[in-house]
Amino acid sequence: MNLHVQWVTLLWMLVSGGIMGVAFDSYRVVSGQLRFPRWSVHALDLIYWAAASVFVFRMLYLSNQGQLRFYVFLGLFLGIWIYFLFLSVITERFVVMLMVVTRRIYAIVVRLFQLLILAPIRILWKGIKLVFGFAWVVLLFLGRITLLPIWRILRWMFMPLLRRLHIPEVASKLKARAIGLWNRWFTKN
Repeated sequence: MNLHVQWVTLLWMLVSGGIMGVAFDSYRVVSGQLRFPRWSVHALDLIYWAAASVFVFRMLYLSNQGQLRFYVFLGLFLGIWIYFLFLSVITERFVVMLMVVTRRIYAIVVRLFQLLILAPIRILWKGIKLVFGFAWVVLLFLGRITLLPIWRILRWMFMPLLRRLHIPEVASKLKARAIGLWNRWFTKN
């Protein structure tokens, strides 16, 4: 391996260390803001380190075909150290600002959904209930006005016939119950 490849590998490891630091700070701030459950922190740490390992070895493979040397570890250490020395606070503030902006955007989207989707559906539902309630009242009113005289005319017409047929006791009870229900629904208030 020539000197040029070694310097390129060292540079890539410096960059990889910095990127690992950015990812770690971002993950730490996001997990603090979202307050993940205590049990999930270990699983998320494991996922972070697995992703960081894959990323570093991918960068190592691209720069020098995966040859592991001392300067690779030196480059990673220096990249992380320089990042935490100079850029960590800036990254934390930036991620916190992104979280605040994301929460505000989320609140705006939820509010727009409530105003543009849910509110018209609620108003439409109340309108449908009002229309059906009004139609029901009109039907009851019309039923009392039109059906009661028709019922009285039919009763007057068929009463002599029903008296001559000698309806059994059960049928007369059913008739009395039906007439009682009719009177309760359509004649009494």
